Amino acid sequence: MADVKPASPERRTPWQRYLAFPLIWKFAIALVLGLIVGLIVGPPIAVVQPLGDLFLRLLQMLVIPLVFLTLLSGAASVSPSNLGRVGGKVFGYYLVTSAVAIALGLGLALIISPGVGLDMPGTGGEPEQAPSLVDTFLNIVPENIVSAMAEGNVLAVIFVSVIAGLALGSMLYSDSEWMRSLAEPVKKLSDAGSEIMFKIVRGVLEYGPIGVFALIAVVVGETGADSLLPMLQLTVNVYLGVALMIGVYVLILLAFRLNVRRFFGAAKEPMLTAYVTRSSSGSLPVSMRAAEKLGISESTYGFSLPLGATINMDGTALYVGVSAMFVANVSGVDLSLVQMLEIVAVGVLASIGTAGVPGAGLIMLSLVISQAGLPFAAVALVAGVDALLDMVRTMCNVTGDLTGTYIVARSEGQIDDPAAKGKQRRGAESRAASSEIEGGR
Repeated sequence: MADVKPASPERRTPWQRYLAFPLIWKFAIALVLGLIVGLIVGPPIAVVQPLGDLFLRLLQMLVIPLVFLTLLSGAASVSPSNLGRVGGKVFGYYLVTSAVAIALGLGLALIISPGVGLDMPGTGGEPEQAPSLVDTFLNIVPENIVSAMAEGNVLAVIFVSVIAGLALGSMLYSDSEWMRSLAEPVKKLSDAGSEIMFKIVRGVLEYGPIGVFALIAVVVGETGADSLLPMLQLTVNVYLGVALMIGVYVLILLAFRLNVRRFFGAAKEPMLTAYVTRSSSGSLPVSMRAAEKLGISESTYGFSLPLGATINMDGTALYVGVSAMFVANVSGVDLSLVQMLEIVAVGVLASIGTAGVPGAGLIMLSLVISQAGLPFAAVALVAGVDALLDMVRTMCNVTGDLTGTYIVARSEGQIDDPAAKGKQRRGAESRAASSEIEGGR
């Protein structure tokens, strides 16, 4: 009988090997390479900017349909009474942590005093005009939902999605069989739409490392190490503040008896994506994948994460607190306690209307500076390093979104924890074995 040779394992193509390589390491390698190439090449590296812009566009392309479909599906998955409770918890968490973040930024800035010794720039262009608070709240209700989607008005899309989800949920949980029969196909359609978007997301993320490399290389190449030295204190202040804010998240997770290691194991990808893309909204697809890894119910993260990507700006609020103090120091103005409290209040409210896109923090800072009566010219100094500050504050924003989602899901009992299930199963087996022994005596 002839010997049968064992079948050789199928050789994988380079593309298959690339797909099998962990995404987090692809992003990390791209980050390091972008940093090195940017420092070596300098400003001419701007030629690769379109590669980064393409990645941002691909992510931003997904935002509106992803927000609409996931919010609609998520809101409809919960009974109206439960949705009201979950929404109250999420919104309350976002407001409290934003206030803590901006107060933390102001406190650190009082200690470090960034900007002291710097001269006021001779000329400073007027920053982009920030919308008034009245307009911000009015714009939440769109005159035309189609135009709101076309313009990327995420707050308006969220408002319509939640209203439609509430209506659909009330139909699904109605006592009328006829109403339920009408709502079920719509719910299936929204679920199918969400899955389609997630499939597209997975494809976009495979291009991500190329975009990450380009974005980092351009930022470092144009900024340069020497240009950061005059504002090193500001940069250190913001980064230190974000580190402390992440420490606050750890304390919150521990207070709710959640596994911190498991949380950051899942959150590392959206945190890194947020750092390099500088977009809370653009990082939303990756944050949703992390929520799935944490075992959070889609009915919770499908509601809280899109909402948080728009109104929860902890890192941006912290940046505003530090930058407002920096502008005051550069301008030679001593902020009073009343002005600091005003900065906290206006910063928290302004975060609701600040879009989760790169550079939106400057608009929020402009609003706060205007309310505090500080000169606009000094904002030009902050804008010089805004890209580097935008990276870390966006990472903080996304981490805060996931933290809030995790603790709300825990309070609602909507976490599918494999470890907990394993303990329950082993406990049940142990009890069953004990019962058999007792029965055999």
